[in-house]
Amino acid sequence: MANVRAARVIFALYALHLGATPVAVGALAATFSAFPMVLSWPVGRWSDRYGARWLLVIGALCGVFGMLLPYWVEGIPTLFVAAGLIGLSFTFYTVTLQNLVGVLSEAGNRSNNFSTFSLMLALAGFIGPVLGGFAIDHAGYALASLYLSSLCFLPLALLLLWGGRLPKGEHKEAHGGGLRGALGVPGLWRVLAISSLVVTGIDVFQFYLPIYGHDIGLSASAIGLILSMFSVAAFVVRAVMPRLLERFSESRILITAFYVGAASFLLVPFFPNPWVLGLLSFTFGMGMGCSQPITMMMTFSNSAEGRSGEALGLRLTVNHLTRVVCPLLFGVVGSLFGLFAVFWVNALMLGSGGLLTRFEGSELARPSDRKSKEGGTEPPKPDAPKE
Repeated sequence: MANVRAARVIFALYALHLGATPVAVGALAATFSAFPMVLSWPVGRWSDRYGARWLLVIGALCGVFGMLLPYWVEGIPTLFVAAGLIGLSFTFYTVTLQNLVGVLSEAGNRSNNFSTFSLMLALAGFIGPVLGGFAIDHAGYALASLYLSSLCFLPLALLLLWGGRLPKGEHKEAHGGGLRGALGVPGLWRVLAISSLVVTGIDVFQFYLPIYGHDIGLSASAIGLILSMFSVAAFVVRAVMPRLLERFSESRILITAFYVGAASFLLVPFFPNPWVLGLLSFTFGMGMGCSQPITMMMTFSNSAEGRSGEALGLRLTVNHLTRVVCPLLFGVVGSLFGLFAVFWVNALMLGSGGLLTRFEGSELARPSDRKSKEGGTEPPKPDAPKE
């Protein structure tokens, strides 16, 4: 995942270095999401049926070749092909790992395990942009891609050596019902809609902030550090998220996250100072950093029995559909009205996400309440006496 985060920074700045327009950069951002949009649902079904090991191996290999391509061949078309491979790597890794965390968990520790998983994603989000920015400044774009490809070799080696310890999957025919059956669970559609708004806001922030930093003359290292502040904040807020979930409902946390994210988006174009931008990135991370693990847990808990990977894959499919459409749309908006408009439109979008969550919050299931994956759907139990 650090490799994926680094690739987004390196490829965006490399494209600008090669003379790409805002529309082309927006199309490049959309390319990262093309394969996740198409394949996330099938990969989720495969993870339910076959287990995690070889899906993760394929993801690691795609990550290696995706980062090596810009080193081998210079050019904007190469960046599009490489972005597609990185998106493929992201598809296999994200869907499979999310489902693996849920499968290895029980109802009592699922929130903590997803929080720990999210902490590692936040750490990767910090490492990736920082390494990418410093590698560009000290070695150039092509060598930066070569160096960052090494990030995928370690998980590849671990999977080949010890991947056999992972759950094997159910090894039976795919569950019936198809897409309609997966969507038939009450509340799942609302979770998917809210999740798509969260990831769209985060992705647009992480992809267009480097463009804004480039326009105001910031170095690649400074841009990487500013982006990393989001992950630092996400790490902090995810570390305390189990306690937050004990005190507040998921909908309350999501509403606050949306409004904090909208305010951060709104303020970015007013400040060219890198220190202020770093503070805004940190604030944005504090708001939105807890949103992804919450929607992840809610999707797992709202899935049909035995179809958790499929539901998580469907979540990523919906997320990446918006990731394909929105960068293209915002690229046009940026070309016509400037980057200010891109940030303001996204602030409006996140604000609407807060309103949607407020209206629907009472119907969303709590992650720990819906079911236990090991024991199926649990019947209601009488209140036990307190010890």
